[in-house]
Amino acid sequence: MSSEPRSDVTPDPVQRIAEELPGYRAAPFETLVLRDVAECPCCGLYQKLGRIDDNRIASCSRCGQTLVRRNRSGPVSLPLAFCITSAALYLGVLFTSLMTLNLYGRERTVVLITGPLELFHEGWGPLSVLVGLATVFAPGAVIALMALILLTARRPSLPRWAPALLKWYERLRPWSMMEVYILGVLVAYTKLVDLAYVDVGPATYMIGALMISMAATDQTLDSNLFWRHRRIMKTVTLPDGQSVPVRQITPEDGALPPATHMASCSFCGLVGVFPKPVSLTGVVAKCPRCGHQVRRRKPDSLNRTTALLLAALIFYVPANLMPVMTVIKLGHGSGHTIMNGVVELWQADMIPLALLVLFASITVPVAKILGLSWMLIGIHWHSDRALVFRTRFYRVIELIGRWSMIDVFMISILVAMVRFSNLASISANGGVVSFAAVVIITIFAASAFDPRLMWDVAGKNGQVFSSSGKKSHPDAENQDAAEISREPARA
Repeated sequence: MSSEPRSDVTPDPVQRIAEELPGYRAAPFETLVLRDVAECPCCGLYQKLGRIDDNRIASCSRCGQTLVRRNRSGPVSLPLAFCITSAALYLGVLFTSLMTLNLYGRERTVVLITGPLELFHEGWGPLSVLVGLATVFAPGAVIALMALILLTARRPSLPRWAPALLKWYERLRPWSMMEVYILGVLVAYTKLVDLAYVDVGPATYMIGALMISMAATDQTLDSNLFWRHRRIMKTVTLPDGQSVPVRQITPEDGALPPATHMASCSFCGLVGVFPKPVSLTGVVAKCPRCGHQVRRRKPDSLNRTTALLLAALIFYVPANLMPVMTVIKLGHGSGHTIMNGVVELWQADMIPLALLVLFASITVPVAKILGLSWMLIGIHWHSDRALVFRTRFYRVIELIGRWSMIDVFMISILVAMVRFSNLASISANGGVVSFAAVVIITIFAASAFDPRLMWDVAGKNGQVFSSSGKKSHPDAENQDAAEISREPARA
């Protein structure tokens, strides 16, 4: 690349670098869209993807995060088949019995919606809404949205309203917790068999199949191919109100522009190069492909994460000290804490389930709170130690966060089934509300945290401004190519 200045080109660094990219002609105040370039959402490294064959995965060359997954099957046919299967199973779950309890000749049959309704009748409205959202509304909504997305993707080009469907799907999918609910059913069953005869209904088996079909839909979906059918607008409006033209180019040789002039859409992944250095957390522009607000980093990430972690820590104390449910047998009852439930499973020789509940209800919340606190402290001290490990640990925290809902779902099932007055009854207590608050708040905390800040303050993403206002030292800003995994993509 020639380093001699040209008199007919603006001195903007983006222009000096971009003029060497294939297909680009220098023009002042122009926004570039880089094809086949992606920013790693975990470490912030911009990488050229190149050609990715079917059944291959492109991973970040620095932290290992999956950037693109190419499936061997068509982008619509296989996920649509799994989506139709999920819709049929979901309807079956709604209208068939979950379990039937027979206690001395008295029977009680429950369906999926019974648990949230009983919690509402007991006065636990917010908890009822949470369980209903995760087990009834969210699964149905994400299945319907996915069906609309896949049917829309069969068109030659995505319509204007298609990005809204994808956006709502991404927002609601984490709240569809059928895979966690089925474990809650299993734990509830082990507690009920000592009390009375329990008959497992067809809905339980359908929930297990629904969990598999929804996971298969996500694994076979290649959203990157969908975005290739979405038209990119010819102009984009900057925060100062100036409308600038958009030019699409495919960088093949040479370096990428400075990271301070680049930003990627967190929703569709489109990478843009702007004529001026962009704000770290402010709105850069609206994405010319999906209309989402483009920011380099999540706004006010550190303050929001810190506040949410403090709130979770406050709720964590009563969640473990207060009883989560009260069990009454023949007129006598006592409160049970989360640890009491673990001990009961252990004493009943159900050691795997005891370890599962201990891990999900005790270990996971502590790991999330301590892990995110460690990352916040590392950012504050501009630490560059164990960056890859911290980044991968963050991905684990984000993945396992919702599995702590096992106890909440178990209690909703027990409350719905054991309703025999003084003969036998189970009711929810305040401890389960505090515990549910810990789970939800830590999920929001993990979502608010931006792991790229760990690499920013360590000087790994070029010259950026840290939370303290200091500039980090520049380092390797971009990578020529992402690592293409030789292992086949797993469905």
